[in-house]
Amino acid sequence: MLDVRNLALGYGATPVLEGVNLSISSGKFVSLVGPSGSGKSTLLRAITGLQPPSAGTIALSIDPGELGILFQDDALLPWRRADENVALGLRLKGMSRDLALQQAELWLRRVGLDGYGRRYPRELSGGQRKRVALAQVLARRPKLLLMDEAFSAVDAIVRARLTQDLVRFAEAEQIAVLLVTHDLEEALALSDVVYLLSRGPHARMSQRYEVPIGRPRNVIEARAHPAFANLLQRLWRDLSREVVTGETEAGAWSAYEI
Repeated sequence: MLDVRNLALGYGATPVLEGVNLSISSGKFVSLVGPSGSGKSTLLRAITGLQPPSAGTIALSIDPGELGILFQDDALLPWRRADENVALGLRLKGMSRDLALQQAELWLRRVGLDGYGRRYPRELSGGQRKRVALAQVLARRPKLLLMDEAFSAVDAIVRARLTQDLVRFAEAEQIAVLLVTHDLEEALALSDVVYLLSRGPHARMSQRYEVPIGRPRNVIEARAHPAFANLLQRLWRDLSREVVTGETEAGAWSAYEI
């Protein structure tokens, strides 16, 4: 579905990423983690076509309309009701207004917002707005979903519910997900594969971790899987080597010495 080969990206003469290889097949979750400034978000922009590569290739086996995007900002239109926001993508695909609003209500119900369709974004909590944004993306039935710290601004309980909703829909619909996150536990709990980017500039994929936790996946119970603690230790240690050295590294590492 997505195949990135020998990709290099930069801003003018400033290199950001080079020699990046990454692939995602249908129904798979892949996470990108790495130090700040390593080019994680830049890679997502390149996949959407907003950032032209300086070398390498990005091959997508889906139509542009089958690509969904969820960023940290929910990007809801404040002058439209929740159901109208969800229906917007369907209207752009040519669906009639009445049918699009019917589908919007269905998706709002699926994400736990039955009866909230006529509320405006200002009348919703942060977690509810995230659910509307999730419904907006899923209503278009994407085959590949790009996420950049999409749920980082909501509290832990809401975040767990949102991610479990996402996992359930993605598993059922065989949606591929590419997630950028700074939360290592979230990366492992959600993903089939986690990639670690090295420190920039000239960041590369320094490690690849297979996550041997089966599906269907419960994102809370996944943390109790026998492989989870060892993977978390490895990932934390390898990330620490990219961002800190000496005594600072030892102090950071001790936080996950379990």
